[in-house]
Amino acid sequence: MEKEYEPLPLNPSLFSVYFANGILQQSWNRVSMINAIRCMSTKLFIGGLSYGTDDQSLRDAFSSFGDVVEARVITDRDTGRSRGFGFVNYSTEECANSALSAMDGQELNGRNIRVSYANERQPRNNFGGNPGGGFRGGFGDGANDGY
Repeated sequence: MEKEYEPLPLNPSLFSVYFANGILQQSWNRVSMINAIRCMSTKLFIGGLSYGTDDQSLRDAFSSFGDVVEARVITDRDTGRSRGFGFVNYSTEECANSALSAMDGQELNGRNIRVSYANERQPRNNFGGNPGGGFRGGFGDGANDGY
């Protein structure tokens, strides 16, 4: 006797059902799963920061919503000047949710800030963004450049 399996009681947009080898399969939609996990994040992206905002003033602005584990304004590595965005990491998801709801679109140091859940950074390759490998500049095909 064949067992009947019922789908998991989750949001149907998180998985798809298909047939493979005559067997009903469930496949998790990776993007939807990432979005579901992101909604449970404790790390917030803060955009539109004034250049005068530093780590401490960012922490002070967001500490009323809960325990701030880390508050960091991203700076340019050459000049040390703020790049206009930063991250706030909370100890709990509830704190992050309340901060996002309350602070998105609010004014901080004379600028309206944008608050959203932080996305995971995509892995980088060491080829300078060129998917084919290193950079080959110059003219011609490189096979016979006059040498």
